Amino acid sequence: MQRRFANRLAGWTAVFAVLAVSSWTAPELQAGGLIRAPAVGGVYIDAEGVVTAPPIDGAEALRATWQQGLEPTPAEMEPLTDLRFVSLRKLDEQIAAAKQAGEPLPDAVRYLAGLLRVKHVLVYPPKDGQPGDIVLAGPAEGWKVDALGNTVGMTTGRPVLMLDDLVVALRTAETSNGPGVSCSIDPTKEGLARAQKVSRTLTADQGPMTAARRLEQAFGRQVVTVNGVPASSHFARSLVAADFRMKRLAMGMEPSQVAGLPSYLETLNTRAVKANLLPRWWLAADYEPLARDAEGLAWEIRGQGVKCQAEEDFVNDAGEVKRGGGRGDTDAGKWAATMTEKFDELADHDSAFGHVRNAFDLSVAAAIIAMHELTDVAKLDTPHLSAEYQPEEYNVPKYVATQATFLKRGGKWVVTASGGVQLFPWQIADDQEEVANLGKLRTETASKANKAWWWQ
Repeated sequence: MQRRFANRLAGWTAVFAVLAVSSWTAPELQAGGLIRAPAVGGVYIDAEGVVTAPPIDGAEALRATWQQGLEPTPAEMEPLTDLRFVSLRKLDEQIAAAKQAGEPLPDAVRYLAGLLRVKHVLVYPPKDGQPGDIVLAGPAEGWKVDALGNTVGMTTGRPVLMLDDLVVALRTAETSNGPGVSCSIDPTKEGLARAQKVSRTLTADQGPMTAARRLEQAFGRQVVTVNGVPASSHFARSLVAADFRMKRLAMGMEPSQVAGLPSYLETLNTRAVKANLLPRWWLAADYEPLARDAEGLAWEIRGQGVKCQAEEDFVNDAGEVKRGGGRGDTDAGKWAATMTEKFDELADHDSAFGHVRNAFDLSVAAAIIAMHELTDVAKLDTPHLSAEYQPEEYNVPKYVATQATFLKRGGKWVVTASGGVQLFPWQIADDQEEVANLGKLRTETASKANKAWWWQ
C-alpha cells in the first residue's frame, strides 16, 4: 500500500540547496595581476555556465598563487584611511597612457587606489583655466587576495572597488533607469513538477541518500538570469556570487562564520510547515536618502547599502508557484531580518557580500552622475571609461545544480527558489536631501584636484 511522501521517508524533510561540488582547474593569472579563473569571487563558473562553490581543499595554496600574481601595493596606498579621492578624468588618462605604451594597467588603477566603498561624488566644473572633473571618494587601504579569489583590503578584509565594475556601472547608468539591475537563480516549473511526481514514489527503504539523488535529478538545473549589465562581466559575477552564497548560508550548506546568524534550516519550524515551501531570498538596496549640497556638486551616499528580503512561496502538484503575499513574519522573513542586521559583519567574513555592496555603490554613483548630467556640468570627457576600455570577460553564469539534504523532522520538502539580487539605482539617486556644509569637503579638496589621479 502506497503512503504519502511524508510517511515513506519516516519523518525526514527534504531540503534542497545548490550543489557544492564541481570539476576543478588551477587558476589562471593574467598580466597585471588580474585574476580571470573560473573560480573567482566565491563561485566557480565552468565553460558551460554551471555555477558551483569552489572546493575547500587547496584553497590556501590557491590564494597564495593568486597573491603572487598581484603587483606590490604602492607604499603610499597601504595605510587605511577614511577618505581617499580618485579623479575620473585622471583615471581615464592613466588608462590611455597604459594603452599607448602597450603595457597592462597597473593594479593600483585596476583596483581604484584601494577604495573600499564610494561615499562621496564630488563635481568640479572648469575654473580658472583648469579642466573640470568628477571625483569619487571613500575609505581605502592597500590590498591582498583572500581565499575566495577576491582582492580585499589588507586589514579590513573588505573587497576593493574594481575599475571593471566602475566602467560597467557608468556605461549602464542610463539603461538602469526603470528596469534596474538584477540577477536570479530560479527552479523551472518543469523541474518542480517532476520533483512533486518523484516524491510520491519514494519509499523509506530507499533511504535519505537515494531519495536525495532521485529528487536532485528530478529538479534538474536551476536557471541563472542576469539583467541590466553584461552577463560576462565581473559586475554580473558579483551579483550571482552574492545570491549563490546567500542561499548556501540560508540552506545550511556552509556556516556563516558570524555569531547569531544560523541557517534558515536551524530556525525553521518544520512541524508547522503545511505545504512544500519555496522560500525566496533576495538582496536589495538599503540606503538612506542621499545628501547633497545646495549646488548639487557634492553628494554623499549614506547607509548600509544592502539588505536581505524574503517571501515564502508554495508549490502545487503541477509545479506552479503560489506567492506567499510578502508576509515578513515567516521563518524566511525572520532569517532575512537577521542577515540584514548582521550584514556588515558578514561582509567582513565573506567578501562576496562586500563585492555586491561595491557594485551597488558604483551603480548609485553612476546614477547620480547620469540623472543630474554631471559630466556636462564638469565638461568632462572620459573616452576610455565611456567606450574604449574593454573590461575582462568571464564565463557567463547560466545554471545552478540542485542538491537535496534531509532533516529528521516534519514531512515536507523545502527548496531554494527565485529572488536573487535587485537594484534600482535611479530610485536611490532620486531620494535626496540638502545638507548644510556638505560642500565644504569639495571646496577643501579643490586645490588637490588636477594634480594627481588619486590623493588623500
